[in-house]
Amino acid sequence: MTTPSAPTHFTRFAAIDWSGAKGVRHPGIALAVCDAGDAAPVLVDPPHRAWSRGEILHWLRERAQEPMLVGFDFSFAPPHVLRGSYLPGEATPDTARAFWAYVDARTPDADLGAASFLEARRGTHFYLGASDGTKADFLHFRRCEAHANAAGFGKPSTVYDAIGAAQVAKASFAGMRLLHQLGHAVPVWPFDPPPQSGACVVEIYTTIAARAAGLRKGLSKIRDAGALDAALAALGSKPHDALTHYTDHATDAILTAAWLRANATRPALWHPEALTPQIARTEGWTCGIARSVGANAALRTFRRSSSDRRCC
Repeated sequence: MTTPSAPTHFTRFAAIDWSGAKGVRHPGIALAVCDAGDAAPVLVDPPHRAWSRGEILHWLRERAQEPMLVGFDFSFAPPHVLRGSYLPGEATPDTARAFWAYVDARTPDADLGAASFLEARRGTHFYLGASDGTKADFLHFRRCEAHANAAGFGKPSTVYDAIGAAQVAKASFAGMRLLHQLGHAVPVWPFDPPPQSGACVVEIYTTIAARAAGLRKGLSKIRDAGALDAALAALGSKPHDALTHYTDHATDAILTAAWLRANATRPALWHPEALTPQIARTEGWTCGIARSVGANAALRTFRRSSSDRRCC
């Protein structure tokens, strides 16, 4: 049996805390970068007062040939495996890359936004409020989200729930537009195999980095310098340069960039046991989610409870 391998050429690591907000300038976007070694990640200043999504796309395109692992904090595709369609009843493609193109072609929103795509389908595919029906009927999940729950990373979010502070729907569909416009300039794992040179984009979940740094469940947000340095130290990083102000967006990006650097050469990161070819081409996978001890039973429980809620 061939031993699973991992790319070893990355010397730079970037994490991007993303935003699906309407408009062109987004204080919710933060970009942190670090090089190989143990120096703390640093925030990259936006060209203007705040990043636009288009500027992040341009930043990434310009660095396509650099040996850089880039993590984006949004869901790269909706669920597909359990229901056999991204939007049942609507004639959508059946692979992620084709679906990104489908979304982009039907969404005229400024700066890669995607709110209109969701609003046009509210009540049929997306929950945006009580008038749309019973919220539980919209809670459909990807396989990696089921495994994240089974591994103890907390209750997953779904891209069909577009209301509330914790919703990931708008950011994820905006991100799918970015991935489509990025095209094949940079491989996107696991839809593409990990490259042997140049940059690679992966989906991240900042809670995984926080838990790896020793932050307890439900207390994964860092809002002060001391807590950030303690978390960075747990990931083998030196203290950070002081920030003008501390936000969840900035500290999530900094900590997750350090986590990517510390874990990028682990084969398990690139070869999770539960990632099948079908999942890889339709739903993708969150970097760092792997089957854990006791996860089989937990996954069965998640599937039963999901079925009870009509969410899978």
